[in-house]
Amino acid sequence: MKKNGKYLFTSESVGEGHPDKVADQISDSVLDAIFKLDPKARVDCETLVMQGTVMITGQITTCAYINIPNIVRRTLKEIGFNNAKDGLDWETCGILVSLTEQSPDIAMGVNETNGKEQGAGDQGMVFGYASNETKEFMPLPILLAHRLVKRLAQVRHDGTMPYLRPDCKSQVTVEYENGKPKCVKTVVIAAQNNGSVEDVILKKQIIEKVIKHVIPADLLAEDINYVINGTGRFVIGGTLADSGLTGRKIIVDTYGGVGSHGGGCFSGKDPSKVDRSGCYMARYIAKNIVAAGLADQCEVQISYAIGVAQPISVLINTYETGKVSDEQILELVKKNFDMRPRGIIETLNLLRPIYKKSACFGHFGRDDVEFPWEKCDKVEVLKKDLDIINKA
Repeated sequence: MKKNGKYLFTSESVGEGHPDKVADQISDSVLDAIFKLDPKARVDCETLVMQGTVMITGQITTCAYINIPNIVRRTLKEIGFNNAKDGLDWETCGILVSLTEQSPDIAMGVNETNGKEQGAGDQGMVFGYASNETKEFMPLPILLAHRLVKRLAQVRHDGTMPYLRPDCKSQVTVEYENGKPKCVKTVVIAAQNNGSVEDVILKKQIIEKVIKHVIPADLLAEDINYVINGTGRFVIGGTLADSGLTGRKIIVDTYGGVGSHGGGCFSGKDPSKVDRSGCYMARYIAKNIVAAGLADQCEVQISYAIGVAQPISVLINTYETGKVSDEQILELVKKNFDMRPRGIIETLNLLRPIYKKSACFGHFGRDDVEFPWEKCDKVEVLKKDLDIINKA
């Protein structure tokens, strides 16, 4: 984020019924089901959803047996796909499964054999970010965008707004002044519905029961702009309007466009894939740095090479908000955080079925679920080391 002046920043989120998020949730549901039985499995599960059909593909090596069609149907039912008019019905949709095992060439670099340390499952760079602009150490726009689509799901499931259907999007524009959020200037909502409610009633209820329920009144600008179903109609949605693929919403999954982003997605991948687990570690590091008061905001980059345990590079960027230099913070990070694949898995206890909950409403800054990468358990250690630096 910029430090000076007045500016606008916008982030978006998508709901649990958006086709891409449906694909993410199915992929992570498969991963969780395997991890319940086989924590040592290697999973890279890709999902394609389209009108009337779900396809599961990828590379999975496991000793467990799971019923993938049942997992798919259960996930669709939980989301609320109970009508073929939405493009998918959990009871009647077609399900295709085409899987193979992990490549033995990749397994050579990942598996711990003959005393060889577990290496990264692929090359690439990952990023983590944190800011003290919110108590969750997240940028405000993406935090609010996630809460809006989560609220849309809630009022649909509990019958408060029964005419809503699963597909939806949100977008929040925040005005900043000198790097701090001042107010929300624009809220955009796209909410699929069954067409039984008048447009004026739909807009009024979304403003009152969703937007104002989520965003505190003192954050709403006096001249706030609401754009709700901007085309005037959103009845045809879901897979009738779009197909969905695992991993197409990486900006939604992370920080809403704030900071940098690596190229890999998260969902459907076991934590030997550092494009998932490495991002979690980078967030864990950045959050603890900011929570410890070492900086007001922080971005962490870690890069890996396939089959190699130690990171190729680590970069700390505090955007000139650090209480000490970025180089000094980097030394603290190297001392206190194990960024090797095995170290990440052990530190964050990642060989567990915890991933489906991450596949919608964001992987970071959540207060409704407990994710291990959101812990601030390194704060006191970092503060102590900072005091040593300052006294030196």
